[in-house]
Amino acid sequence: MSTMFVDDSAPGRLIVRDGASVLLDCVYAPTDAAIESPRPYALLRTRDGVDVTSHRPADHVWHKGLSLAIANLGDHNFWGGPTYVSGRGYVQLPNNGAQVHRAFRAITTDAAGVVCIDEELDWVAASGAVVLTERRTLTVRDSHDDAWALTWRSALRNATRDALAFGSPTTQGRPDAGYGGIFWRGPAAFTGGELVSPHGVIGDAACGEPASWLALTARDRSAGIVMLDAADPGAPWFARSAEYAGLGPAPFFHHERALAPGDTMVLAAAAIVGGPDAARLADTVGAALVAELRAASAEPEETP
Repeated sequence: MSTMFVDDSAPGRLIVRDGASVLLDCVYAPTDAAIESPRPYALLRTRDGVDVTSHRPADHVWHKGLSLAIANLGDHNFWGGPTYVSGRGYVQLPNNGAQVHRAFRAITTDAAGVVCIDEELDWVAASGAVVLTERRTLTVRDSHDDAWALTWRSALRNATRDALAFGSPTTQGRPDAGYGGIFWRGPAAFTGGELVSPHGVIGDAACGEPASWLALTARDRSAGIVMLDAADPGAPWFARSAEYAGLGPAPFFHHERALAPGDTMVLAAAAIVGGPDAARLADTVGAALVAELRAASAEPEETP
């Protein structure tokens, strides 16, 4: 029987516990510098207390555990750090925006022990103008044996008067750097770990390629994570395992996508956190989570 509950005793964060174990630490009111494109993020642990996310690593201080970040959103940078500009490379511009928590619509735990966090946010440009409004829904639940599962669904509405282009450094000309979307940054223990797809060990060749899921195991086999794209299972991924550990569906990897004023775009992903063999759950537990998220996306959108 699940013993999950939400601890809201710490200012600016929600902690999901399963008994004495902390599974998810959701920081919704960060105090990061503007240059890091502040945004809510989640820190994840296994049931045994192994950290499976990194926060502000020295190589990229704007990487924040598991978060939603877009590097090239029109003229705005909601990823953090410098912006890749065609013909100039990375340039630090005065364009770092922030995702600002506005309210929780609901925080619930149902009879099956599934925790649901329903949140409203604004994506605010450096100028102070609202670029996007977002309704974000996270769920946390038991999965299998020592594993647990997280789903993330974000409905993003264009709050401006113009079409917004969602892109990446690759759409600006940098090869193999199509990052942007729901992105997981792993801790140092995962660097050099085994990166697998449904077709077996793939390593960094996964970057820029489509896959229904990817999984990464820590070098010491203390933990593993599986991620699945629930918005577009045929979309490419941004993946790193040798330089650092990072995974994320990357729908804007190769091509920009435009969002008209008032229109909504949905990004959704699932993650399973467990032991070194967590990948075995991708086609069972993971597939069920993806089906649930895709069913939710078929319903009429309600965004703030």
